[in-house]
Amino acid sequence: MLGFLLNMKEVQEVEYLLKREMEELLLDLTDPRIDNVVKKAMEEKYQIVFGIYRRVASPKECTKYIRTPQYKHLN
Repeated sequence: MLGFLLNMKEVQEVEYLLKREMEELLLDLTDPRIDNVVKKAMEEKYQIVFGIYRRVASPKECTKYIRTPQYKHLN
């Protein structure tokens, strides 16, 4: 376990960066040109980024980004 302290300005910046990363991943997951194996890795990354986002964002904000993995069948 690793922990660190952030002031409110830093929390807002981290939240902004995480939202941008999740939105980019969501956009890429809808791109039909991307192979399913790559999409599976992107889905795993999304779940990790979302887990970090949950630690800094309000529950109301988190509900906008809740997603169930769609590429589990490709194991």
